[in-house]
Amino acid sequence: MTRTPWEPPLAGSETDHLLGMLERLRATFRWKADGLEDDGLRTTVGASTLTLGGLLKHLAAVEDFYSTTRLRGEPMGDPWRVEDWDGNDEWEFASAAGDTAGHLYGLYDGAVERCRARVAAALADGGLDQLVNAADDSGNHASLRRLLCDMVEEYGRHTGHADLIREAVDGRVGEDPPAGWEVVARSS
Repeated sequence: MTRTPWEPPLAGSETDHLLGMLERLRATFRWKADGLEDDGLRTTVGASTLTLGGLLKHLAAVEDFYSTTRLRGEPMGDPWRVEDWDGNDEWEFASAAGDTAGHLYGLYDGAVERCRARVAAALADGGLDQLVNAADDSGNHASLRRLLCDMVEEYGRHTGHADLIREAVDGRVGEDPPAGWEVVARSS
């Protein structure tokens, strides 16, 4: 049997499919960013300033923001309080150039684990239909379902970016991690 734990179920509940799609995108993104040193995480393509390091830091912020502020109305907290966040939406992309590979991998992996735990707790507490803190200008709150769909969309966009950048770094291409793949680069 091939080991592909990131593969969504062929048949399952709506929750199984949403979480499965998110996990597949997380795994594919992490595989695209995995195993690089500082220089590899700082590589750009063409005129773009986007880097895999910037994407790691951005998606770490997304994971924590969605699972605290958007989900429960709470501030993001550590490790973001200790970071020198300047309030700029592009901050995590630009500031990643000064971070080590170990720091970026640790930031991302930690944020994913925290988000998984918070979403699992929310699902156990009320399922996909429950309303979350995120709301439009009229005060209409989003459901947990919508929050997860937004995360899938965010990952879809940035996993495509990561695909192009990683190919420029060392030629790594592919739609999914190979069977049996496990994270190589971890925080130092």
